[in-house]
Amino acid sequence: MRIDILSKEYPPAIYGGAGVHVAELTRALRERDDLDVRVRCFGEPRDEEGTTGYPDPAELEGANGALVTMGVDLAMAGDCAGADLVHSHTWYANFAGHTSSLLHGVPHVVSAHSLEPLRPWKAEQLGGGYRLSSWIEKTAYEAATKVIAVSGGMRDDILRSYPDIDPAKVSVIHNGIDSELWARQPDEDIVRSHGIDPDSPSVIFVGRITRQKGLPYFLRAARELPPEVQLVLCAGAPDTPEIKAEVEGLIAELRETRDNVTWIAEMLPRREVIALLSAATVFVCPSVYEPLGIVNLEAMACDLPVVATATGGIPEVVVDGETGWLVPIEQVQDGTGTPVDPDRFVGDLARALTDAVSDPDRARRFGEAGRIRAVESFSWDKIAAETERLYRSIVS
Repeated sequence: MRIDILSKEYPPAIYGGAGVHVAELTRALRERDDLDVRVRCFGEPRDEEGTTGYPDPAELEGANGALVTMGVDLAMAGDCAGADLVHSHTWYANFAGHTSSLLHGVPHVVSAHSLEPLRPWKAEQLGGGYRLSSWIEKTAYEAATKVIAVSGGMRDDILRSYPDIDPAKVSVIHNGIDSELWARQPDEDIVRSHGIDPDSPSVIFVGRITRQKGLPYFLRAARELPPEVQLVLCAGAPDTPEIKAEVEGLIAELRETRDNVTWIAEMLPRREVIALLSAATVFVCPSVYEPLGIVNLEAMACDLPVVATATGGIPEVVVDGETGWLVPIEQVQDGTGTPVDPDRFVGDLARALTDAVSDPDRARRFGEAGRIRAVESFSWDKIAAETERLYRSIVS
């Protein structure tokens, strides 16, 4: 059975959780018998067998980003002739999957990593392109043969956002983690090279600077942390100049009262991220929108406890009082995920973080339990098997 996987991100061009998902799922599927898995992704040619990169069309240079995306998708769709099934990831590739399905008469499976109606701040980034991306996603989801949600929370969001979708065609298959790649590996030299003391407590954030990741809430909560606690921010790729300026201002404010704030804006190699995670006391995920949160699994696989918002798919990963702390949040129902009471959310986040760093032995126990949970419940082999079963239920 030939499966064509369609994605914007694919190694070496990965900047988010969806890209990690596609890379790891592809690797695991290719290890299974009787599957011919081909990848079609954005960007330059790849030297990996069975993988094709598609550059932006020269004719669309300077056009709105959504139009450029559609141009790449059309090129990808043309090459899907001969596939038994196409599987697209994110709105960037949904148009390729939908068009392929119509053109070649094959089933289209969509994996839902995020939803455009729940990311309205993207209008700041894409302008009119956000209306295009929203139309693409809605059309593809409603027409798809099957939709895979990466969490039960995401499944609920899909059916709420797109009520015309038959609930029977939406299945839950979680994201996963490679627990051999992601494992505790202390390296004090790497940690010290970033100006961090591996012997002092620290809270670490890893993620892009976007509204959904909630970094400004964490920076406000950090004002209440004990002065000896280091703040390690692996945060880059801001969505807009506005959120970049907001984060810069909050970090500058923190640095006026504490000298242990480390901001690393560039994307680090995995081994360096693992070293920083291995040296930390607790990982923080203050997201206001998170379908599942691979970053939490990565931290857990490195024996790190997690303080995270109780939203989206996060409670399906982080077990409150066992692998970390879940911070309650009541959210405005306008798609933005904004807390109804931001000050209360920030206060609750600060209290959970303070509790986490106050007892290193307990934090260590939670981290060890998190590693066990990541290995036992979120392996890519298990996820690939579930995905193949779904494929074969469609293609007999």
